[in-house]
Amino acid sequence: MLVIEQLEKYSNEQFIELFGEIFEHSPWIAEKALKERPFQSVDETFEVMRKIVEKSSYDKKLALILEHPELGKRIKMSEASVREQSGAGLDSLSPEEFEIFSTTNKAYIGKFDFPFIIAVAGKDKNDILSAMKVRLNNSREAEFNTALNEIYKIAKIRFDAIIEKLSSE
Repeated sequence: MLVIEQLEKYSNEQFIELFGEIFEHSPWIAEKALKERPFQSVDETFEVMRKIVEKSSYDKKLALILEHPELGKRIKMSEASVREQSGAGLDSLSPEEFEIFSTTNKAYIGKFDFPFIIAVAGKDKNDILSAMKVRLNNSREAEFNTALNEIYKIAKIRFDAIIEKLSSE
């Protein structure tokens, strides 16, 4: 059976359970996407969810950004965030590295009032810290849009992992 056929057979509850966390702690996006069923393809399924965010109000977008954890911070995160940050080495920062990340994070949050967001897949802690320092030079508007684009990348990576798992079942 094709994956899209599988997705179309899922109940609303199953669909939300499957995709509710691809956007950090924001199952409302998957829930809203259900109104667009039936989906014609797997790609369309993700694109519908991305467009829901894109068309949301500024306040909804900001709330989504604020759902993301600070990188390298030792706080409760979604399982996906824990895996992603671990893969980039952010779970094993030395005390000195942790201090540098914390200081840079504080400067970032102080300037933008939201956490630094980056799709960490394929990056290491040095890449991430470098990007954070560069992005500190952005305007708030530019950084808000960059954060959203990074969220779309993160969600797509998570979405693709779910689809890959379904394809192999």
